[in-house]
Amino acid sequence: MKLDFSKPLYALAPLAGFTDLPFRSVVKKFGVDLTVSEMISSNALVHNSKKTRRMLEKAPTEDPYSIQIAGSDLDVIRRAVEIINEEEGVNAIDLNCGCPAPKVVNNLQGSSLLTDLPQMAKVIETIKKYSNKPYTSMKMRLGFNEKNHVEIARIAEASGADYIAVHGRTRAGRYKAAVDYDAIREIKEAISIPVIANGDIDSPQKAAEVLSYTGADGIMIGRAAVKEPWIFAQIKEGMSKPSSALIKEVVLEHFDQMISYYDRYGAIIFRKNLHSYSKAGYEGASAFRDTINRIEDPKEMREVIEAFFSQKFYYED
Repeated sequence: MKLDFSKPLYALAPLAGFTDLPFRSVVKKFGVDLTVSEMISSNALVHNSKKTRRMLEKAPTEDPYSIQIAGSDLDVIRRAVEIINEEEGVNAIDLNCGCPAPKVVNNLQGSSLLTDLPQMAKVIETIKKYSNKPYTSMKMRLGFNEKNHVEIARIAEASGADYIAVHGRTRAGRYKAAVDYDAIREIKEAISIPVIANGDIDSPQKAAEVLSYTGADGIMIGRAAVKEPWIFAQIKEGMSKPSSALIKEVVLEHFDQMISYYDRYGAIIFRKNLHSYSKAGYEGASAFRDTINRIEDPKEMREVIEAFFSQKFYYED
């Protein structure tokens, strides 16, 4: 499927440890346009890590779908691209130039590529040259310590990126600094390829404001979608606040997907998702979180989830 930038494109941001296949398939039901894999290490992929290879998989509903890779060694990048070329139904290969995690940054990957723009350019050119997918893209921050966002974006465009997603903070800003929407607007004015705005977009109102203010061609949402996967339906279709019944249905479906994908271990991985879901205004949420942190058995966990999410919100009486 082609990416349609003639109207705002809504994308789910890649978040390590969260945006796996079960979660993406849940979000897809709420109308997100583009889903992206978790960040995949090009090194791990080339060294045939089973776990990494599995991270390439997508749900049948994910179309269009993008795979995000991290890396800076051109030979490794080329080999990673050749592996991805064999995957069906992938529309884009995205280069991560945004991850602030030290273990990624220390290997000239993620946001540290922003400290070596000639190398960043070569990596994008390499993906573009060897990929058989329709799109090459990159996700960037505004700079490493200082902002040099327009320069980064222009180099990405000149190196063959078809579109870019911009997280409106520097690497030094991590996830705490205020998002600089002026900088995203400056990028949009400086280049001619589509720009997707990312950072602290957590409501339909905020999405509309950011689109209008930056002139961006789309919106990418990460952390807000982990807590509220239905946010895309709220933005695109004007869906009202979800009922407690809908939330229960989503949580149980997500849980079932986790078990079918990861087997028993899925219950343990799902704890962090339950921490997010339980913050929607339920009584006894901290006691619930305390309980599920100690449960490993999927059957027992499902019963506890079902009981907790059966309660109504205070505004539904």
